[in-house]
Amino acid sequence: MHSHSHGHAHSHSHAGSGRVLGLSFAATGIFVVVELVSGFRAHSLALISDAGHNATDALALALAWFAVYLQFKPADESRTFGYHRAGVLAAFVNAIVLIGLTAWMVYESVHRLMAPSAVDESVMIWVAGGGIVLNGGIMLGLRGSSDINIRGAFLHMLGDLLGVIAIIAGALVIRATGWTQVDPLLSILISLLIVWTAWGITRESLNILLEGLPKGLDLREVVAAVEAVEGVMDVHDLHIWSLGSNSHALSCHMLIEDMPPSQSDHILHRVKHVLGDRFHIHHTTVQFEHASCAISGTGCVIPVDAGHGHVHSHTH
Repeated sequence: MHSHSHGHAHSHSHAGSGRVLGLSFAATGIFVVVELVSGFRAHSLALISDAGHNATDALALALAWFAVYLQFKPADESRTFGYHRAGVLAAFVNAIVLIGLTAWMVYESVHRLMAPSAVDESVMIWVAGGGIVLNGGIMLGLRGSSDINIRGAFLHMLGDLLGVIAIIAGALVIRATGWTQVDPLLSILISLLIVWTAWGITRESLNILLEGLPKGLDLREVVAAVEAVEGVMDVHDLHIWSLGSNSHALSCHMLIEDMPPSQSDHILHRVKHVLGDRFHIHHTTVQFEHASCAISGTGCVIPVDAGHGHVHSHTH
């Protein structure tokens, strides 16, 4: 049986996230210019490097913003599942770019350890303080989302926030002791933290792109729950994958006893409720196979109305 059940997107939540991402992109772009000019005036490699970091994050926010826009686009004849993967792809690109950026930050930090230079710590403190306000505000706007794309943008802002905090700490130590090597040491520690968290986003987004089992689901647990539904004798050829970070799909063959179409319709509804309520799988394709048909090798076609449009049951 082929049954298609589409979960409704939370349009208001996505629209709100889109507005936050758009404003965040504009604010981050302005801060990049401020930080770059201040870095050159203060002869601060830390500020200049952080401006480059923020420029990458501005691009990440732009990509995330565009991805949220694409997720609003409905399915069409060429993209029958819609544009759910746009956000996942943006998150994957963002995480990879961030890992590459932290590698460059570590290289620059090692270079500064070997060749420290004098900086204007007062400018560092004031500009980094503005960065705390900016990044903290953006993170408040993006917090709590389960969307992997929004989480990727949130991760970039977390990296920025840690970076400006390290700049302030380094500037205060330099002012008190004159030990300029503290700044690159803090940068190395922050880079390692960012790589560790970015790797989680990379792994999860890659799993979605490769149509792996969604995070948090156990295939055997899903099979056991479906087979526990009254009337279901066996489940096989079961596949579960993610259309996007919050949209999962399932297809399977299901063996049931011979029964009128109305009874098989009830089984379908019970199975869909189990999958939706327990596992948050709302797009299902189920093919019923009747026991007698499986034994005799004959085919059966039963039209069923499953409550989501006209659905046809093909059993063999």
